Amino acid sequence: MSEITPGSDLREVADQVSAQARTFLSTVTQVASGGMPGAELSLLVLAASDLLAAGARLAAIVDVVPKERYEPDAGPDTDLDPLREALSKMFDGFDDYTEVVDPVLGEDVGSASLSGDLACVAEALAKGLQHFDSGHELEALWWWQFSYFSLWGERAASALRVLQVLLAHLRLDVEDDVAAEAEYDALHS
Repeated sequence: MSEITPGSDLREVADQVSAQARTFLSTVTQVASGGMPGAELSLLVLAASDLLAAGARLAAIVDVVPKERYEPDAGPDTDLDPLREALSKMFDGFDDYTEVVDPVLGEDVGSASLSGDLACVAEALAKGLQHFDSGHELEALWWWQFSYFSLWGERAASALRVLQVLLAHLRLDVEDDVAAEAEYDALHS
């Protein structure tokens, strides 16, 4: 049986991660659909930050190990190609970026994309939600914890860094006269 006892610490973590996963998926989907014009980067920074806080909770608990040593079939994988494609179009011109592959083990540089990172995170979260929603809460918690360490934690952190840098460029890379006018307006309004 993979159900978590009501009132237990694991139940609380599973419920929190489930809620955060749903929020992340909803936000990314709304942003990709074009439903949040002008707020895309800010919303994605918030969603990724909140999700990484949920991941930190997963990292802080002991390893979750279901009694069954196999993963029950959660159903077909969610098709996230449309999400990835919509994000790629939205990020056209700044989707791809360069990163250090493993800063602990070396200086090798690789390429990544915001659309790929966000879709990868969404896919891992959706798989956990399939387990959670089918009553396999412990399996979901194991999956979210395992995939946090092996996949989505790193991809979400990389995406967050790039999103924050993009937002900073948009806010700070302005002509001096525009910045002076905005400062004047802020001080005198």
